[in-house]
Amino acid sequence: MLLQLSAAEIGRLTVARDGSARLPLTERLMAAHEVATGRPAPRGEVVSWNNSIPVVAQTLLECGLDEVEVQVEVGLPHTNCAVDLVLCGKHPATGTDTYLAVELKQVRHATVDPRCPVAVDLGFGDGKNKLHPVRQIQRYCEYMVRYLPHLREDEDRLRGVAFLHNARDADVEALFDLPESNHGFLYTLDDLDRFRRLLTARFARASGRRAALALVQDRSDPLLKVTDVARQRSTTGGGLALLDEQCLAFDLIARHLEKTAPHTGYDVGLFQPDEAEIQAVAAPGPDRKRVYILRGGPGSGKSAVALELLRELGGQGREAVLASGSHAYTETLREIHRGTARPGQKRDKDQSAQKLYRYFNSFTEVPADSIDVLICDEAHRLRRSSTHRWTAKEFRDDSRPQAVELINAAKVPIFLLDDHQSIRPDEVGAAAYLKNLAQEHGCLVEVIDLEGTFRAGGSKQYQGWVQQLLGLGTSDPVPWRPDGRMTLTVADSPEQLEQFIRARHLEGATARITAGFCWPWSAPDGERLVDDVQIGCWHRPWNVKPEHSVPDAPRSDLWSTDRRGVGQIGCVYTAQTFEYDWNGVIIGPDLLFRDGTFQVNREASRDPAFTSKIEDEAVRRCVLNAYHVLLTRGVVGTVLYAVDPDTHNELRRLIAGTIGMQQRDGAAPQLTAEGAHVPPDYRWHHG
Repeated sequence: MLLQLSAAEIGRLTVARDGSARLPLTERLMAAHEVATGRPAPRGEVVSWNNSIPVVAQTLLECGLDEVEVQVEVGLPHTNCAVDLVLCGKHPATGTDTYLAVELKQVRHATVDPRCPVAVDLGFGDGKNKLHPVRQIQRYCEYMVRYLPHLREDEDRLRGVAFLHNARDADVEALFDLPESNHGFLYTLDDLDRFRRLLTARFARASGRRAALALVQDRSDPLLKVTDVARQRSTTGGGLALLDEQCLAFDLIARHLEKTAPHTGYDVGLFQPDEAEIQAVAAPGPDRKRVYILRGGPGSGKSAVALELLRELGGQGREAVLASGSHAYTETLREIHRGTARPGQKRDKDQSAQKLYRYFNSFTEVPADSIDVLICDEAHRLRRSSTHRWTAKEFRDDSRPQAVELINAAKVPIFLLDDHQSIRPDEVGAAAYLKNLAQEHGCLVEVIDLEGTFRAGGSKQYQGWVQQLLGLGTSDPVPWRPDGRMTLTVADSPEQLEQFIRARHLEGATARITAGFCWPWSAPDGERLVDDVQIGCWHRPWNVKPEHSVPDAPRSDLWSTDRRGVGQIGCVYTAQTFEYDWNGVIIGPDLLFRDGTFQVNREASRDPAFTSKIEDEAVRRCVLNAYHVLLTRGVVGTVLYAVDPDTHNELRRLIAGTIGMQQRDGAAPQLTAEGAHVPPDYRWHHG
């Protein structure tokens, strides 16, 4: 949150000064934004603050609601999304805390995409559809209720509105077709009287400071992880409250499915095709398959969208399959599915798990269009072909791209990927590659970028910093500037790193240590793991090899989700896709800081994929992408240690945060992350 003041205080700051184009309120918000993020506020935000907030403040004052507290740019828990305004006060009838979330839009005209009623052109001139403002605020409210216990105490406590204060009803008429709800009403310039009635019905003429304080101090629930969503597959009301581009992508695909197969009974409860649309689909003409590509960085919600689609489709009896190139991801999802078996159902559950969650290379013999919907998660791990050493001779075809097999197998293929997460030389699943391949095979292609982040405390700044650190961005490494969301710190030794991570684990958080693939990975010595990862006197084992099992240690594919995984060091192959609260990363000697940049030292890698035939540039790409994966697993915080002294010193220069021994309330001293670099919401209470 950038600012909280009463409506009266906000009103005084919206009186323009002579000779200044910006209101005092705007200048104050700009300063707060720069302090919080370390960078100037975007121009669009500045214009919105200057033009939109005064309208709401003036309306509150006209209603005599001077003491209602106004919170500006209220961040949603665990994500970079923020509600423009949250009004806080007392309900006039009950005296209880009451809130109104307000999404402000300066648009004057809006049109709805005929393919999907929640995809709208708001006249920004960028050619991109945005999520319908009403659906946007509805999802924001649902998300807040999900993660903030104070709002769940009373279902009437929170309301939401989209306020288009520059628009007339006639100019945005199509927006009114989307059903409203208590979490999302639409108001325009023509609806000011109706907006005033809403305010006076929701708020008493009394101080809202107590209500605002209760919301600020409310301890948010932990972020739902990928595996949590998977467990909710069959749960009514489960799943996620998808936000912004996630919601837009989900609804675009859902609408396409309804139109292409209107007689299947599939209905997500949002849209119904009219007779004209059904006839248009049934009319003769070229049948061009549509391929969806959802592209996003770490924590952008790709797997959340995939699993939510699978959950929704399964609930409607529609055939859908989720495929992946990750062994750990696929086997974890299968294990979760088997765990839902009732007595006598184990065999059936095992068979359905094998069918529901599959690998990319399992579609070589699948008839064309035999699967309704094929959701390809982790599509950056697609191989050039599905041929491998166990492929039968009659099915070997090195020239047929694996992606083509997947596109051919499904009526609606969906690919979710990150262009910076391919970690083997033969992984080719970039968005441009898939788009060109699909178009060459006569398909229509829609690429949707997922811009949000649900990891690293919702810090987009951290995501960009990691890419700059590794040379994946457009500039050299820069010092980390804390943004109040993400904890980033450096440990002085592997012992200190492990002690810190284990302390978080004992407090109940999910916590893991991963490392670059710079040490051998031995088979177990009988029933004991070998301590392959050795740094000075410190030594620990890798996670269990896929083909082995060891007592008191999880299987390789369950390392990220089984609490016993804290006892081993994970690698990129077991960590990819998953997230945990606290992320410890050991940077091995395969990544060195030299001559002002981080450089890859191929000779230090023990990854068996890097044979002598693999070119240096391919190795460099894979090593950098592997560390990109490892550095972006943390939800709350990340702690780094580098084996190479010069590299470690560079981390110390770039990252001000440290960990140290603290003692609180008479308890035994323990290592904690404390100081100005730690987000206020974290501090001691989160470990």
